[in-house]
Amino acid sequence: MSPTPVSTPIRFLTGITTSGTPHLGNYVGSIRPSVRASLTDGVQSFYFLADYHALIKIDEPARIQRSTLEIAASWLAAGLDPERVVFYRQSDVPEIPELTWFLTCVTGKGVLNRAHAYKASVDKNNACGVDPDSDVTAGLFMYPVLMGADILMFNAHHVPVGRDQIQHIEMARDMANSFNHRYGAHFVPPQAAIEESVATLPGLDGRKMSKSYDNTIPLFSSREQLKKLIAGIKTDSRAPGEPKDTEGSALFQIYQAFATAEETLALRQAYANGVSWGDAKQLLLERIDQEIAPMRARYQHLMEHPEEVEALLLAGGKKARAIATPFMQQLRHAVGLRALSAGVVQAQVKAAKSSLPAFKQYREKDGKFYFKLADARGVVLLQSLGLESPQLAGKSIGLLQKEGASALEALSAQLEPLLDRDALVAALEALKAEAA
Repeated sequence: MSPTPVSTPIRFLTGITTSGTPHLGNYVGSIRPSVRASLTDGVQSFYFLADYHALIKIDEPARIQRSTLEIAASWLAAGLDPERVVFYRQSDVPEIPELTWFLTCVTGKGVLNRAHAYKASVDKNNACGVDPDSDVTAGLFMYPVLMGADILMFNAHHVPVGRDQIQHIEMARDMANSFNHRYGAHFVPPQAAIEESVATLPGLDGRKMSKSYDNTIPLFSSREQLKKLIAGIKTDSRAPGEPKDTEGSALFQIYQAFATAEETLALRQAYANGVSWGDAKQLLLERIDQEIAPMRARYQHLMEHPEEVEALLLAGGKKARAIATPFMQQLRHAVGLRALSAGVVQAQVKAAKSSLPAFKQYREKDGKFYFKLADARGVVLLQSLGLESPQLAGKSIGLLQKEGASALEALSAQLEPLLDRDALVAALEALKAEAA
């Protein structure tokens, strides 16, 4: 089987783990750039709800179900068009866990030992004086391989991620290269796509906005909720009129993720002029609400009609499997999981091809270029005269392969006298049929 074509279109892929309510960090770091990418001509986009990943850290089924609906509704409300993209639920594509096993078998344990999430758990356990792998599941350890399968199943060229996720893209590249080295070129080594200024959004306490830290601002908070949460963003004690630093200011960084360059410059100047924290937070409220408010009605409608979301995900799952199923068959064949008769058939085909005559092109000491045609036994059926360039020899061979015996007259000035025309004609016609 030949490898999957990997030229066009350019593919973007991104997913969000269904472990909580989408927040502003998810929006600026993943949802917004992904939706923008989906509108670009010549781009094929894949968006998935990473519910397998959620099982690593969530053991509340209702929470995973609710989060799946919230994340799907958020993407759709943000402008994702299911007709333009492949929008699916990870667990609706059974080929993904199968590919995870294939990649597991070509990924070194040492690579996974260096994964940030695993190392953080080990470091925490060591600090507490307990077994390094205490409460570390195999799921957490294997998380990067599942993520690699998500990406490589669809041969994504670019994966929008936060800067803290770059390591997983690098691991996916390693997996692709390792598999390709063993079994041939099947995977595209992916690239991380990062918006430098908003790759990681700070939360209410200044740390990375994350459900794990409980410091998030839910994406579709009401204006009243949004105002209350923004009021709780951590700031320093500088009074109105005192110049303030933008460096390290969570409020400024969040504003920058939503504002234009001119708006950001204006707030930077306001900081220098001593803007009060209350006024700065009001500016942030207005700027976020300006972008999010138009999406709220669509989001609320979808949350109240989950059957619409379910129908869209099932349709997207079919689109995803239309790609994944034949690709997985190709990969299964590549690693040797194939019908037992396949080897016999291939051997027969190889034997048939080896019985065909073959051209050989070469250069002699006189500096000229020659070609000849010999049968399977090595008997020369056709010998050229000396030609001035390899291109001329190659062009003549191509003509003979394409036209067969009918090309002999046109090339007669390049050929030595024929010794066995009948054998030559039969050989050329066999090559012509093979090429066809």
